Amino acid sequence: MTGLDQTHSDLASDGIATPVASTVRWRIFGIIFVLVVINLIDRVTLSIAMPTIAKEFAIEPAMQGLVLSAFFWSYALLQIPGGWLIDRFGPRALIAGATVGWGFFQAVAGLATGGVSLLASRIGLGAAEAPLFPAGAKLNSIWLSPKERARGAVLVDSGAPLGAAFGGVIIAWLILSLGSWRTAFVVAGLVTMLLGVLAWWYLRDDPTDHPGVNAGELAAIQATAGPATGVVTAGPRGIAAGSFAAILVGRMSWAMINFGLLTWGPSYLAQARGFDLKQMGGATFVIFLAGMVGSLTSGFLVDRLLARGLSRGVVYKWALGLTGLGVMLAFLVLPQVADPVAAVALLSATLFLLYFGSLYWSLPAILAPKDRVGVVGGAMNFAGSASGIAIPIITGLILQATGAYLMVLYFFAACAALYVAGSLLIDFKPAEAR
Repeated sequence: MTGLDQTHSDLASDGIATPVASTVRWRIFGIIFVLVVINLIDRVTLSIAMPTIAKEFAIEPAMQGLVLSAFFWSYALLQIPGGWLIDRFGPRALIAGATVGWGFFQAVAGLATGGVSLLASRIGLGAAEAPLFPAGAKLNSIWLSPKERARGAVLVDSGAPLGAAFGGVIIAWLILSLGSWRTAFVVAGLVTMLLGVLAWWYLRDDPTDHPGVNAGELAAIQATAGPATGVVTAGPRGIAAGSFAAILVGRMSWAMINFGLLTWGPSYLAQARGFDLKQMGGATFVIFLAGMVGSLTSGFLVDRLLARGLSRGVVYKWALGLTGLGVMLAFLVLPQVADPVAAVALLSATLFLLYFGSLYWSLPAILAPKDRVGVVGGAMNFAGSASGIAIPIITGLILQATGAYLMVLYFFAACAALYVAGSLLIDFKPAEAR
């Protein structure tokens, strides 16, 4: 009998009413949300500072793309091993260690003397950041019932666009205030390392081990949960091979757009729209803040629709399919928009729709056995991270070949079409019993 079962059994036998549930699980996801915000702030610092750094180090566009992609080399390589470690040792240790580690490499980047040393620091940053999102998916499977998992997924992933939004403003402000991109990087890294200590102090791998969790919250976590081992279908991952492939394709295509905008979006605003550093920071904030709103909207909307008895497959496919089509159309229209303010407004609407893709982070907890959620989440994030490796280089090569962003935007439109196709091919039938 598990710890949760024993608790409920004792309460029932003693005739004690289950108390009002505590809310530790949501505080835990609040901490992960903050860590994801900081994660993305640290990740986008180079993109914001790249116009300045490129001038200082005389880096050509193709080399800029190589440096921007370097983060994803180690990040992608360690996704599946990181997922295995999460399943083996639990998310708490991996999250805390990763946070301290990436803060260290963020600070080290401020000591770079050229493109090669900057590239090396980004490889270290990518390696350290690798476990965070798969660990968030693992916490989703441990701490939340199926009726709460869409909200849990978007609470984690919505930190990404918010971090990108604040990253643009904060890093631009730090560079201008301190007069040095190097000092800005060091300050960001030290703050991150302190948050890693906070994560270790509060997070737990088992709700029964947390001193703030009462019997009511334990009951809420388990009451509507499905089988303890999840729903297992064909394939070593516990997910049918075709559905697993669709998840990877959908996530890869989504990530092409997301990481393309994260790495080259600031340069697009500066070069194609004529924004200075201050305007670029402000526009980036508005655009990615809209992404956060879209992410949160998707999770709360989906959980509400599921609570009304609608099929999970229908809800997810409509949510992902329609918003994906909207993203595709936006990139086809953007080259025709001449006014810079209107272009920012359209990009904001695009990010709002794109971040319905945060729902993907609920899929490992919904579709995979609990003992494989970390690996499935790592594999999914590997697909996205591989896109992160490719897209900065692809964008740099397209720009160097054409001298303009037109074909880049059309490439993003094609990625959106593939994202829709992958999302529609995911099989949700095994999850309908949950």
